[in-house]
Amino acid sequence: MARHVDAAKAGIGFGTALAIAISWSLHKSILWAIVHGFFGWLYVIYYALTRSP
Repeated sequence: MARHVDAAKAGIGFGTALAIAISWSLHKSILWAIVHGFFGWLYVIYYALTRSP
């Protein structure tokens, strides 16, 4: 059971870090990076859907 909890924590952390990295590369704004980091995976999914070729 401990492995599942660790995996969930790692997934949330990775989603937040990815959202912050994407946000920073686009906007170069700490404020937007914090906002997008708060939404995490939702922002990552939004970015993938709106920026896909």
